[in-house]
Amino acid sequence: MSAPPSTFRKIQAVEIGNNYRKVTQVVTVPYNSLTDDLKPNQVIVKNLYLGINASDVNYTNAKYVPGIKPPFDVGFESMGQIIQAGSLVPKEAVGSHVLVSQYGAYAEYMSVPYTSVIPVPGNKIEYMALRSSGLTSSIALEEMGRMTTGETVLVTAAAGGAGQIAVQLAKLAGNHVIGTCSSDDKVVMLKSLGCDRVINYKKEDFKTVLKKEYPKGVDIVFESVGGSFFTTCLNSLAVKGRLIVIGMVSTYSGASGMQGDKVDTLKLLGKSRTVAGFFVPDYLHLYPSHMQKLVKLFQEGKLKVEIDSAGLDGIEHVVDGVEYLHSGNNKGKVVIPLLPVNHSKI
Repeated sequence: MSAPPSTFRKIQAVEIGNNYRKVTQVVTVPYNSLTDDLKPNQVIVKNLYLGINASDVNYTNAKYVPGIKPPFDVGFESMGQIIQAGSLVPKEAVGSHVLVSQYGAYAEYMSVPYTSVIPVPGNKIEYMALRSSGLTSSIALEEMGRMTTGETVLVTAAAGGAGQIAVQLAKLAGNHVIGTCSSDDKVVMLKSLGCDRVINYKKEDFKTVLKKEYPKGVDIVFESVGGSFFTTCLNSLAVKGRLIVIGMVSTYSGASGMQGDKVDTLKLLGKSRTVAGFFVPDYLHLYPSHMQKLVKLFQEGKLKVEIDSAGLDGIEHVVDGVEYLHSGNNKGKVVIPLLPVNHSKI
């Protein structure tokens, strides 16, 4: 490993709002700001990849930490290599690759508690998709969805970071999987991942397809879009159906920011339906077992991971990555490498 620099760059929100380009900026800070305050249980990670999330705009819009005052560091997840460790951290940790989930992850270097990182066997960019997206899909389907086998599972935004994983986990469990998307190339992608029925809602009416082809309803919905999609999904639940809300991305970029959907409890009572919210940080205790399962599936070739960098690299292009994700054009997990890579392979 090379010697650390005298300075490094990170991204901060300088005002509150969901226009990511307008409210954030890249700042340069001294490297010793990390070393001077390094606690015995902390490590310094040199980030290699930054994971882009739709909810990045909710954090800058003060939806997750009410009353937060700018400037504040932004970003949720990264992957990198431990280059320095506090006195209580095992020496062999230095040099290992880890996934990081912490506010302020959009940085070239960062300090984090060693107990909060997730070790991974190497620096493959695909591991980046297993952190927030993979854990969300795996834990939500198991805990909230109570997924078994022989069920019908609907995944909205199925070609996105979490959607692609949910589709495959549902299929691996022996279920009939429906996925929604917005383009023909995403249809091809989802079929290659095992989707039994792909609905391109730009060409087919989502509500009509479900009503006609699935008159008994669907057993599990992995829902991240919100708005009219949420309503259609709720109305399409089978008896004892479970709808898991992992987001409502259709509202994030609007003038008012993140907005929830109303649930008519009469629609739940008559068919014993369930609607459950899911926020992955509430399930920290399940991270190790589910990450171990996901890594094993990936290494065995049973889980495919689609990564989309949009041809971008460098921390200065994170804002472009956020806008790219919100354009809806991405296929798979949006990840921005911090070093130039061969984008023909991503």
